[in-house]
Amino acid sequence: MLETLRRKLAQIVQENELGSEEVTIRAFPLSPKEAIGTPEERDYPLIKGRERLMQAEFKGARGQAYTDMYGDFSGKLTEVLKMELGDNFRRAVFISTLNAVVRHLGLVSKTIHCKDQEPRRCAGELVRYLQERYGEPKVALVGFQPRMAEALSQRFELRITDLDEQNIGQERFGVRICGPEKTQENLKWCDLALVTGTTLVNGTLPQFLGLSKPVVLYGVTIAGAAKLLGLERFCPLSH
Repeated sequence: MLETLRRKLAQIVQENELGSEEVTIRAFPLSPKEAIGTPEERDYPLIKGRERLMQAEFKGARGQAYTDMYGDFSGKLTEVLKMELGDNFRRAVFISTLNAVVRHLGLVSKTIHCKDQEPRRCAGELVRYLQERYGEPKVALVGFQPRMAEALSQRFELRITDLDEQNIGQERFGVRICGPEKTQENLKWCDLALVTGTTLVNGTLPQFLGLSKPVVLYGVTIAGAAKLLGLERFCPLSH
C-alpha cells in the first residue's frame, strides 16, 4: 500500500512539475498544545505523550501524521519519494509530506488536527454520521480515541482494540479495551469498523481493507491516502 501511494505521489509530482523545483520538506513533531490545543479532558494520547503529530510543510501547505516515533527531518521532495519506509518515523515523514503536497495542490482539505473542544464536537458529529448512513451498527473501534469511544458507547454496541499497553485491559465508558490480538474477532463481530488513520503509519491498515462491511477511517493522517485510494474518511472539524 505504501508503495502504491509512493507511485501515486510520484505521478502527481511529475504531472505538476514539482520534482524539478528545489523545494525543501521540513517535518517536525508538534508539542501537545500545538497539536490539540487545550481541551478540558486530559486523556488524549497526544497529551499523555504516547504519540506526537509530525507536521510537514510544503510551499506553505501543512500536512500531519500521528506516530510514536518522531523527530526532525529536512530534505527535498525527491528525497522523500526515495526514502526507505522501514519504520514509523520514516513512514510518518512520508505520509505527512504526502498530505502537505496534496493539500498544496488542492486535492484535499482538512489536513490539520482539530483543537480545544473540537474533538468533543467531532465525536457528536460522528454518532450522527453513522446513524444517518448506517443505522444502528455494531461498531469495532480500532485505536482508542477517548471522545469517540465515549460518544459511541452511549449509542451503539461497541468493542475497542488499541496498541497502547497503558490502555489495554482498562475499562472506559463501560467498554473494556483489548489488545490487537482481538482485532480479527471484533471485525467478524461488528457491522462497521471505525479505524484510526494511524494504522497507515504503523503498517496495520491493509487488514482492514477489502472487508465485506463498511470501514470508516478517521483522522488527519489518512487525508491524502483516503483521497488517492478512494477510502471513506471521517474528519469534519480538522482544518
